[in-house]
Amino acid sequence: MTGTGSAATGDPERGTLDKAAGENFPVAPFFLPRAWRTDLMAVYGFARLVDDIGDGDLAPGGADARLLGVSPEDAEDRLLLLDAFEADLHRVFDGTPSHPLLRRLQPTVRRCALTPEPFLGLIAANRQDQLVTRYETYDDLVAYCELSANPVGRLVLGVTGTETPERVRHSDAICTALQIVEHLQDVAEDLGRDRIYLPAQDMKRFHVQEADLATPSAGASVRALVAYEAERARDLLNEGAPLVGSVHGRLRLLLAGFVAGGRAAIRAIVAAEYDVLPGPPKPGKIQLLREVGVTLRGEG
Repeated sequence: MTGTGSAATGDPERGTLDKAAGENFPVAPFFLPRAWRTDLMAVYGFARLVDDIGDGDLAPGGADARLLGVSPEDAEDRLLLLDAFEADLHRVFDGTPSHPLLRRLQPTVRRCALTPEPFLGLIAANRQDQLVTRYETYDDLVAYCELSANPVGRLVLGVTGTETPERVRHSDAICTALQIVEHLQDVAEDLGRDRIYLPAQDMKRFHVQEADLATPSAGASVRALVAYEAERARDLLNEGAPLVGSVHGRLRLLLAGFVAGGRAAIRAIVAAEYDVLPGPPKPGKIQLLREVGVTLRGEG
């Protein structure tokens, strides 16, 4: 799982929440009701912090570790930090959590009757990141996304009170697609963490070696592989897109933003001719707005 940079040193809570601006999708846009924005930012704070723990991107100084009751000498032990974070999560449901981001989450959990399972899934994904750095098959990668991405969409449905089995199915497709797109954007960054989220079977099919991912610019084989995975992500976005038409009002616009963010990111990858190695191809705001319009009209 990839981050968007290190948190500010002075205030770990604020530094974590400020990362929302760097995501591929809108987190809690202004047009939503205030209560929804508050709850979505609380959920985002949890998801961003657990990713930062898993990626080693916590604010310098060890403030988060201290808040979780982890000693300074153990502050670099990511698995220990994740265990401490999970213990604090349980206090959200039964007690008083120590970390301010989890204290922020507690009213949301109670107001929206959220269950621990999606939160535990995100923690499990980050534990997996410490132990698994390569994925043999596409199905293996999708199973990882079920932990690392799909819980976020389910939490959005829970916060907005719109969860149904069909919507969950569509949401899962969208979230898995968004995770795959993020992995494609961040191939070089992930490799720097000794992680590869391109399925080994697909790499073999396209004659891509790990060394090919460490070059300044992608060769033809890597570009063909990225194009193949981008098409898979596009198909998943299309599969999940009916979620947008199943709701109304401002929630419809929010969900369209999620789908549009993924589509715009794929277009940016295409525009870069699938060369993701120099850095993450990012869409511009105009392209994102165009994709929102296309999604709202049910096209794409």
